[in-house]
Amino acid sequence: MPHARRFSATPYLFILPGMLFFLVFLLYPLVEAFRISLYDWKIMPGAVSTFVGLDNYLRAFKDDVFWIALRNTVLYTVVTVPAQMVLAMLVAVLVDALPSGKVLYRTLYYIPVITSWVVVSLLFRYLFDPSEAGLINYFLMHSLHLIAQPIPWLREPGPAMVAIITLGVWKGIGWSMIIFLAALQTIPADLHEASQIDGAGPVQRFFSITLPLMRPTVVFVLIMLVIGGFNVFLSVYLMTGGNPLHRTETILTYMYNQAFNFLEFGYGAALSYLLAIIIFVISFVQIKFLRRPIEV
Repeated sequence: MPHARRFSATPYLFILPGMLFFLVFLLYPLVEAFRISLYDWKIMPGAVSTFVGLDNYLRAFKDDVFWIALRNTVLYTVVTVPAQMVLAMLVAVLVDALPSGKVLYRTLYYIPVITSWVVVSLLFRYLFDPSEAGLINYFLMHSLHLIAQPIPWLREPGPAMVAIITLGVWKGIGWSMIIFLAALQTIPADLHEASQIDGAGPVQRFFSITLPLMRPTVVFVLIMLVIGGFNVFLSVYLMTGGNPLHRTETILTYMYNQAFNFLEFGYGAALSYLLAIIIFVISFVQIKFLRRPIEV
């Protein structure tokens, strides 16, 4: 046929590097991790790994520390996600309203996002040092005179979680702010001008025009922040290590400790898949019930 399509290998050659990367560094580790989760995996050369089926998964449901880690992960997510979204939206609205200097403020608020988790975690560990030498305790005791004894930050579960959550909120505001600010700048100014002529105030305009038009962006940010909240690891690992007595463990820190400190690689792999299932279910529910047509 004169117009028959001829096979060309060129597109496949362009796709090949990315496909190889995906297969070797993403798909293969996922499949291998699932296989390991079905074994009492032994890392020592010559040691026999025993097939245990779903025992590692069932073990998690009987593990008290796993439930503590899940509770802490949910608590971290439930507190940090709304706090980040509300504060980021507030900052985005204020920055968008500035007549000048938007680039400067965007940069200042985004600096914590690009700062290394290791650096800021060690910094917050110093700020929340449980001794009198800690900057927060020193400020509360000697500057404000609000407390008589140092608060045991990082030594007790409650204060430790406050410090970890504070770090999570502080570091995450800039990312959400940038996305909200981009969405704000796409809203037609005519809508605000028309509503202002009709007598609507700033608050009414925000809830009746701005927020409905930003709904897809808000849903996207919500889903991404929830996924990030369930993946909290470095801040907890560097600030408390899951202590005291596993009371500040999250799922990822507990998984890491089981795999690399106690060499329970099968159990650690099972915990990683349980976390993946939890994140998938929550994300699916969010998309299912929050994605709706824009109404103004």
